[in-house]
Amino acid sequence: MTALVLEQATARLGKLTVLEAVSLTVRRGELVALVGPNGAGKSSVIRALAGLLPLGAGTASTMGQPVKALSPRARAERVAYLPQERRVAWNMPAVEVAALGAPFLSATKALARAHEALNAVEADHLADRGVAEMSGGERARVLLARALVAQSDALLVDEPIAGLDPDAQLMVLDLLRTRAEAGQAVLVSLHDLGLAARYAARVIVMHQGKAVADDAPTQALTPRILSEVFGLTARWIDGPDGPLLSQSRYSEGSPAGVYCSPEPT
Repeated sequence: MTALVLEQATARLGKLTVLEAVSLTVRRGELVALVGPNGAGKSSVIRALAGLLPLGAGTASTMGQPVKALSPRARAERVAYLPQERRVAWNMPAVEVAALGAPFLSATKALARAHEALNAVEADHLADRGVAEMSGGERARVLLARALVAQSDALLVDEPIAGLDPDAQLMVLDLLRTRAEAGQAVLVSLHDLGLAARYAARVIVMHQGKAVADDAPTQALTPRILSEVFGLTARWIDGPDGPLLSQSRYSEGSPAGVYCSPEPT
């Protein structure tokens, strides 16, 4: 079943158009990666689907109903959201922060579910520690646990592996893939194109507020897209665990490139 849908979604922040006629879907049981340069619209897609970014045109739907028509409770039960921002206002114990992901359960059930989620992100040993006393990576695990506690139909996670060490990055993506295999619809924004290709069933490429590709990883991240959108010279090679991206920063003639080597003299 299709759990998340954007149809011709357009949104503005002030005078800036952050989404322009974006259409995409995520089905239950599917992990889809959103990729693109900084400012391409990845977070705006996620916020629109969470009902946090009003649309000027088009629609955002979850489980067949427009997001804007849902009550806050119904929206929270259908969609769990992990933002990029990892700041927590109060120095609460990790288990209590994680339990906030299930506000409609009794305290006992919410705390039990919070311990399960902390264990899933390999952070149950942090349960009684205040989140203000943690490293950024530890806090990121706790906030991911809060999103997992909701056990919603869909999971929207915005750059969940940013700042994590390599082992933790793989742990988080393994966990998100497991959630998808169990029936959740998972939409995750990533900057690591190789990990996106390794874990996602589909990759959606955002560029200047538009979805310019939506396909299987190696079909979405073609040499042309990698050049035009990311300013890379790159090609896919077969690796033991799936496709690997061989890439170079310089892409001659690419308007997206941050640098082009000078003409030889």
